[in-house]
Amino acid sequence: MNPSLTFWDSPNNSMLASSAIFRRQQFLIRSLGGHSSNIHRERMQAIKCVSGSALEADGQSILRAIVPTFDPFRYKGQAGKVAVIGGCREYTGAPYFAAISALKIGADLSHVFCTKDAAGVIKSYSPELIVHPVLEESYNIRDDEKSIISSKVLADVAKWMERFDCLVVGPGLGRDPFLLDCVSEIMKHARQLNIPIVVDGDGLFLVTNNLDLVSGYPLAVLTPNVNEYKRLVEKVLDCEINDQDAPEQLLSLARRVGGITILRKGKCDIISDGETVHVVSVFGSPRRCGGQGDILSGSVAIFSSWARQQNLATGDNLRGSPSNPMVVGSIAASTLLRKAASTAFGKKKRATLTTDIIECLGISLEEICPAS
Repeated sequence: MNPSLTFWDSPNNSMLASSAIFRRQQFLIRSLGGHSSNIHRERMQAIKCVSGSALEADGQSILRAIVPTFDPFRYKGQAGKVAVIGGCREYTGAPYFAAISALKIGADLSHVFCTKDAAGVIKSYSPELIVHPVLEESYNIRDDEKSIISSKVLADVAKWMERFDCLVVGPGLGRDPFLLDCVSEIMKHARQLNIPIVVDGDGLFLVTNNLDLVSGYPLAVLTPNVNEYKRLVEKVLDCEINDQDAPEQLLSLARRVGGITILRKGKCDIISDGETVHVVSVFGSPRRCGGQGDILSGSVAIFSSWARQQNLATGDNLRGSPSNPMVVGSIAASTLLRKAASTAFGKKKRATLTTDIIECLGISLEEICPAS
């Protein structure tokens, strides 16, 4: 095992002190005597049994392990083909951010499936994206046309589906009922083909109200922010968010939804697939401009695709890493986004925008994984 990769499921208990949660538990134990001390000691042991040691994930080592090297014998598409399902007349930036981020990191092709109203705008942002104006919203169709058009939307997306290494569902999707129904059918079809799905933005609204879309699907990743996570916890666990025991609660949530991967965004990103828990807390940026979650979803898509390729190529898991490539991709994406955000903020300070962070993705990855 590579000793530089340390995670919550690592057997190396000597590194437990690196966990803020563990240190807090130790402080409580030292502060309380007698029976209370025993209770806290038993609780700490239970935490270790459930979720392992609270260790920071070594995202940079993971990035070095999964980012493919340049090979003159590779052809277009082998470095990854990603599709974003999202974009409506109100929201055009989010799908662009997700799709272009995957390209900036190293994907060969990036598609966007959006509504007709959004397509022209998204195309104008970049000629690099392949934009498909196939989605429809309720205002644009009659009730008696909905069944026919829904079937057409699914057929238009399905003919491309097998080409993709991962789908990103939700950036700029909006909440039009008919559009969400169509996207539900697209997700079901992707599951049948075993295509990984990263769910963000309005896709999380859809999934929270229809958990069967992802439940029990190990190739699904949810990337909720604080409010989206709150709704998931209330829906699935029927309780409030417990920040004191955040890793244990996330572990329970991922298990209850059938072992999908959940990346809880926050001051520290916490990632779990119901088996292990990993933390990425390297400092990013204090600037909270909108769109950073879209960068993350596109990044998870390409990194998890590369992690799956590594597994398929070797017939084994990456040494020292989690066994789940969706977890590996989530750790890598969180690590790179934070580094890029820090770099961008160092240059632009208060003026930092999501586009500035996107422009720093390449140089940030290059510092970790030099191309030559």
